[in-house]
Amino acid sequence: MTPFSYSKPADVAQAINLVGPASRFIAGGTNLLDLMKENIAHPEHLIDITGLPLKDVRETPGGGLMIGALVSNADLAWHPLIETRYPLLSQAVLAGASPQLRNMASTGGNLLQRTRCYYFYDSTVPCNKREPGSGCPAKQGLNRIHAILGASDDCVATHPSDMCVALAALEAVVHVEGRAGKRTIEFADFHRLPADSPERDNQLADDELITAIELPPAQFQQHSHYLKIRDRASYAFALVSVAAALELDGDVIRDVRLALGGVAHKPWRDKAVERSLIGQPVSRENFVAAADAMLRAAQPLEHNAFKIKLARRAIVRALSDAAVGGNA
Repeated sequence: MTPFSYSKPADVAQAINLVGPASRFIAGGTNLLDLMKENIAHPEHLIDITGLPLKDVRETPGGGLMIGALVSNADLAWHPLIETRYPLLSQAVLAGASPQLRNMASTGGNLLQRTRCYYFYDSTVPCNKREPGSGCPAKQGLNRIHAILGASDDCVATHPSDMCVALAALEAVVHVEGRAGKRTIEFADFHRLPADSPERDNQLADDELITAIELPPAQFQQHSHYLKIRDRASYAFALVSVAAALELDGDVIRDVRLALGGVAHKPWRDKAVERSLIGQPVSRENFVAAADAMLRAAQPLEHNAFKIKLARRAIVRALSDAAVGGNA
């Protein structure tokens, strides 16, 4: 591990002013410390933000919720306002990691965790995400867990978060602050597809800090479901996950949200597919058609073609469970 210096600022402004070319913010450290131990990240200065006043969940004037960036994943999942108003988010958080990690991991940090691609974590092999221009061995190598949507010639890695899939479906907004001031980023725009610069995971400037995640007024409390398909029952990343949410008028779909995890470099949504379901009755046939449309651009690699069939079935199941009240 590379030697580093350490600071613990008392407020957001001080934290931002401490940012330098080789510094990193650290909260729970559940991903950054792994990256440092594996010789992937080499910060020269760590800025400990755990003392900042970003640990509360509060209601907004418009009826939504503002979640501080330092709220732990465990506290978020079990918060009564999240459980009752946004059960989809609670389900997704509890599907991730382990109880010990959820106790440490922060909400803001969850958005910033990096891919779990085998080659990214192996510093002895090339990786465009670690060293731009060096190559992507996953394309011709062991690529069972890799992307089937939105990938590029430079990177086929997937984003690992469960929480982010639900936040994408709920259309959250990310609040950030940097030396240029405060701004908000729509969740759909926060994470990037790899294109020819896979080393950039998101739209944050180097000096920007996530301060909060805002949820819009509650919807879909009665009809939502998070489905995670993985190799083992706990502490495993998704091969495919689905966040499905419906607003129903009888058996007619009035609104729908559908986001996939484990299939792309970011949580994957297709608003055209969602619009195609609005006004349609709840039926397996309509859900199958939506799943087929959602996956029409899928481009499998040698070892992950199974993900297309798996994702298709998972979408149908998640929508079906949401329709009957699968948030319990």
